[in-house]
Amino acid sequence: MKVGYKIIIGITIGLLCSNAVSGQKEERKQVRQGNKSYKSEKFTESEIAYRKSLEVNPRSTEGLFNLGNALYRQEKYPEAAEQYQLIAAQKERLLSENPANTDRLAQVFHNLGNIGMKNKEYAKSVEAYKQSLRMNPKDDETRYNLALAQKLLEDQQNQEQDQDQDQNEDNQQEDQQQDQNQNEEQNQDQQQDDQKEDKTQEEQQQNEQMSQDNAQQILDAFLQDEKDTQEKVKQAQAKQQERRKTDKQW
Repeated sequence: MKVGYKIIIGITIGLLCSNAVSGQKEERKQVRQGNKSYKSEKFTESEIAYRKSLEVNPRSTEGLFNLGNALYRQEKYPEAAEQYQLIAAQKERLLSENPANTDRLAQVFHNLGNIGMKNKEYAKSVEAYKQSLRMNPKDDETRYNLALAQKLLEDQQNQEQDQDQDQNEDNQQEDQQQDQNQNEEQNQDQQQDDQKEDKTQEEQQQNEQMSQDNAQQILDAFLQDEKDTQEKVKQAQAKQQERRKTDKQW
């Protein structure tokens, strides 16, 4: 029985080793095919080949790096950045496993800096280029890109500050204009109220004048009637006296 177990275990280990070897061969095959297409600038075909290699070994640093480069050359920057970031996240492990990975990591951070420049995310570019130079301090291209990214970041920050200042000034002017409009409206309302009040006072004065005039007219009419009445009385008395004189003469 023990011999049987050993045989089974041996067969199992042999199958696993065989599958692993077969997988490695397939991975290397797809990577080589991807590299060939990449050199011929057939970047879409190289992308397909690198993805197939990652299906066999998803943790392949070479597959991730090459896929990122193929995507970058197709201007698929977000997807390329995703591949590079997967490698960057393994920085400590890669450096501990093989110091030769330093150059590859330097290229990864350099490309991440370039993607940041494409997206005008200059702060991210500055940090990525600094990481790249830590890996490879002698890379003059990265050093130049870092200086350019720092200058563009400074310009961007100054522009944002100017925009904020302009916005604040616009807000202040708008507030002042609103206050001015509000004051003008209040003044107009006050003028309208004053005009209404003046009109009311004028109407009251007119009404009072009309009342006085009416009263005077009534009084004048009454006095005229009284005068007319007295005149009629005088005329009647005069006629009566005249009659009396006439009667005496008869």
